[in-house]
Amino acid sequence: MKYLGSAVLALSVFAFTTGASAAVVCNADGDCWRVKEKHEYPAGVNLNIYGDDWAPREGYRWREPGEGRGYYRGGAWIGF
Repeated sequence: MKYLGSAVLALSVFAFTTGASAAVVCNADGDCWRVKEKHEYPAGVNLNIYGDDWAPREGYRWREPGEGRGYYRGGAWIGF
């Protein structure tokens, strides 16, 4: 019974960690960054959200996400 409890716990942890969503967000300027959570962006912010396996094409560049929730505009991180 001890092993059954351990197996259930391990499967629960596995299901929780693999269920986390991730995505790539890009703006019209070609700035792209990864997010680990789905965010509600402010109205009027024009962003494209892609799956985690999306790779930027020519004209796009990777950026490190800034502190907290936010997005890039004009090369600067705008937090909200």
